[in-house]
Amino acid sequence: MDSLETWFSTAQQWLFETAVQPALFALGLGNLLEDGYAATAWFLVGLIQIAILLVVVGPLQRWRPVEPVTDRATIRTDILYTLIHRLGVFRIALFFTLEPLFDDFFGIARTAGFGTFHLDQLWPGVTDNAVVSLLIYLVAFDFVAYWTHRGQHQLEWWWRLHSLHHAQRQMTMWSDNRNHLLDDVLVDVIVVLVAQLIGVAPGQFIAIVALTQLSESFQHANLRLWFGAVGERLWVSPRFHRLHHSIGIGHEPSGQSHARGHNFGVLLPWWDVLFGTANFEQRYDPTGVRDQVEQSRDYGRGFWSQQWLGLKRLVGKA
Repeated sequence: MDSLETWFSTAQQWLFETAVQPALFALGLGNLLEDGYAATAWFLVGLIQIAILLVVVGPLQRWRPVEPVTDRATIRTDILYTLIHRLGVFRIALFFTLEPLFDDFFGIARTAGFGTFHLDQLWPGVTDNAVVSLLIYLVAFDFVAYWTHRGQHQLEWWWRLHSLHHAQRQMTMWSDNRNHLLDDVLVDVIVVLVAQLIGVAPGQFIAIVALTQLSESFQHANLRLWFGAVGERLWVSPRFHRLHHSIGIGHEPSGQSHARGHNFGVLLPWWDVLFGTANFEQRYDPTGVRDQVEQSRDYGRGFWSQQWLGLKRLVGKA
């Protein structure tokens, strides 16, 4: 762990001093050097993730695909979503819009006497073990992610945004970030609030987000793979998550189930097992949303059309 942190810090420092710092000075934004250094970490993490996808997950998709690739145009749009999110464009937008509001809110809370609660301190001695501390926060964030994900399906107004993610009928390793931007903002607000509430350290937070994103990309891969009877119950596999995306099975509001679907777990299937939403059938069904097939509903082809139609669905106009 120490060696990885040292390697990452060295690479971050080099990238910051070589490219980011001169650019900020050239643009007259020297007051943002500290924020630029933090942004360099997110950019570097994104580059590492994309490299792993290309070198590891891409060949796996070609080795054991669930289905042939027939619509490369929609995959190119998914790649654009991935680049926007993983290389920091979306985070830069949040920095200039929502972060000042967060700073004011948390400043007021601390002034009022509400300090940060550190979850890992509940277990004596854990703070001296970086790996155990990281795992505690990972499980905590995943628990919140499970219920956030269920909210995206059970709350009708939220589903109108989140359905864009499920409208991809050619699911690949690039499909994880295919979301409505407003949906992403809502999820990020929850994540930031939880991070402040339970006191996760900045370095641990970056590691948790990076691991989660990389695992989610793998789960969306066009890959016929499961982890076995035991492994399927320990970590979300491509098969487990594909069932969540399956038309009429995994995710659509049906009015017949309080859970409205199956396999909402983001990293750990434990929550689906615990709350009765797990489905471990070994099947690989077509993905998409039912009304795409039955009603020819349009979810858009390109980035901007998908965003516009999502807003129209939200207000009941599409």
